[in-house]
Amino acid sequence: MDSSATDAVLDTLFLPIRHGRLAWPSGGTCLDAADGNAPAVLFLRARAGGVLSGCRLPGLVCEQTFKPEVDELMHTGHPVILPGEDPPVPGGYALVLVLPPRQRDEARTLLARAVMAAAPGGRVLACASNNEGARSVQADLERLAGPVEVMVKNKCRVFWSGPLQGAADPMLAQAWVRLDAPRRIAGGRYVSRPGLFAWDRIDPASALLGSLLPLDLAGHAADLGAGHGYLSVQLLERCPGIEALDVIDAERRALDLARVNLAPFQARIAIDFLWHDVMAGLARRYDVIVTNPPFHAQRGADRPDIGRRFLAAAAQALAGGGRLWLVANRHLPYEAELARGFAAVHTIAQAGGFKVIEAVKARRQASRAAVSR
Repeated sequence: MDSSATDAVLDTLFLPIRHGRLAWPSGGTCLDAADGNAPAVLFLRARAGGVLSGCRLPGLVCEQTFKPEVDELMHTGHPVILPGEDPPVPGGYALVLVLPPRQRDEARTLLARAVMAAAPGGRVLACASNNEGARSVQADLERLAGPVEVMVKNKCRVFWSGPLQGAADPMLAQAWVRLDAPRRIAGGRYVSRPGLFAWDRIDPASALLGSLLPLDLAGHAADLGAGHGYLSVQLLERCPGIEALDVIDAERRALDLARVNLAPFQARIAIDFLWHDVMAGLARRYDVIVTNPPFHAQRGADRPDIGRRFLAAAAQALAGGGRLWLVANRHLPYEAELARGFAAVHTIAQAGGFKVIEAVKARRQASRAAVSR
């Protein structure tokens, strides 16, 4: 991730502190080293950038499950935990920061967790952009925490509670904490949860690709951006020649569910679950890669470059003669990237606004012969 890029929501989150409307629990001074005596501050769905790029705020602990954000936070010196990884601070946190995601069930769970994690007299501070339902998020926090103060800037709203003595509605908080719990979808075959891509259904693009995977795919395979593992399941059900499979995703919440969904196959095939950012490249060599590459960033913007970097990573990781099977929205301009990395590119199908493509890596012998000529 590029922490130097403008992040309006993150910048606006710290607006009340910069303007003196809300005090950082230990005074808000950047420290060169961690202060073990500073009051504990928890940052849910934390990300690097803005004030966090230039200093370490005393007492701050960041919680994040998206690998690029985790890597950037750690690179800038901020401690990062996963949900449930460390026990809560005894007595709670003096301040809990939240960047609620777009999906409302997941956002409500984070707000409920924030309120429940606050120490007596602690506060919750949250921010959302106007085009991602900032007023609704504010209303949700008010239901949990009572009246809030508000500032508006950068097409965002930042809002914070008064000193808390627990949730204003404890029963509602308990109910919302369970809103993003894993649940069965697709007739019970898969486990998913709110906040993941196409979390409550089988994505039609992935379903199209899964239905067209050829039975002769064989060897060591990888599923890039695997989500909860739908394409991995389809690959193993259809292709008996697959000998090993790497299930790769940058979102830890998805990867944990892929483990559940692929458990029935682990007795007969070696499966690795890799929490990894595909855009950073792949360390292993593969015979087969399947992917429905993302083309939106976590922050909502269209990012076709993400898909192109997935394809470049696949081209570098495939062995000679290796095969890439991918699905994408028909309008996405991936053909030029495929032409650079592969010897043969074939559009297998176009349906429902999607295209399925097979790309084959040049064999090394053919490549050397071409050079010699």
